[in-house]
Amino acid sequence: MSQGDERGYGGNEPGRTDDAYSTLGGTRQTRTRLPGGDDDGYGRRPARSSRSLIMVVGVVVLLIAAIAFANQGGGRGSDGGNEKKPDAAGAGPTAATGTKPVQGKNGTIASGFAHDEQGAQSAAANYAVALGSDGMFNTAQRHSIVQSIADASKIDELQSGFDADYSAEFAAQIGLTADGKAPAGSTFVNRTLPAGTKVKSYSAGTAQVEVWCVGLFGLTGDKSTKPVTNGWFTVSMTLTWDGADWKVLETGQKQGPTPVTGDNPVSGSDEIADAVNQFGGFTYAR
Repeated sequence: MSQGDERGYGGNEPGRTDDAYSTLGGTRQTRTRLPGGDDDGYGRRPARSSRSLIMVVGVVVLLIAAIAFANQGGGRGSDGGNEKKPDAAGAGPTAATGTKPVQGKNGTIASGFAHDEQGAQSAAANYAVALGSDGMFNTAQRHSIVQSIADASKIDELQSGFDADYSAEFAAQIGLTADGKAPAGSTFVNRTLPAGTKVKSYSAGTAQVEVWCVGLFGLTGDKSTKPVTNGWFTVSMTLTWDGADWKVLETGQKQGPTPVTGDNPVSGSDEIADAVNQFGGFTYAR
């Protein structure tokens, strides 16, 4: 059979009956050429698979059902009444509960913590941040921090202890002025970042909480002899309920737990300084 005998060649009209393959029992199907250019380049339209059409329809139906289900579920909890609360017994020690952590602030420090274990953990985390900040190297800021978080019966004792720890001699060893300022062209970094909290003991009047933290400490600058480093430590804190908020009775600190250092390349001094100046801290909550 010559090429001209194929449909679409030699001027023969599609669907002729003298083709051997159009007879009963043949393997070829007669196709009608339709206008529109939807063909395979030889004047023949590609066969349409009913199976493919069924699959497409099925996918569309499933997508519509999924969108409807998602929209139905998204409305829950918008009024706070239908959202399922986490199981307290099964929750991890640092799992978020969704409860608002604080009611206000005392200066720059969160205050108004709930009178429960969660409130005690939130208070300890935020107080650890304040006690591990660069403000502790300035006498006036240090006294303000202590007076904000300490129980009235312990303010003088805690303030005296911190004054001894953050002495002018200690500041000079780091490269700071007596009031905690960095030399020109440098940025002093002292920031504490809680990674988790744990309640050691709890009662309505007192709570012992540990806060696992990573800290940043040092001076940026090309001439700095104290470059910014990070370290892991755990802050222990005894809190008391004064009738309105959790307040600090005493604090302590120990090293670790410390994870293995990652393979991240060390950033330059200027990049660290920019990050410290541009990225603010958070109010921490369980």
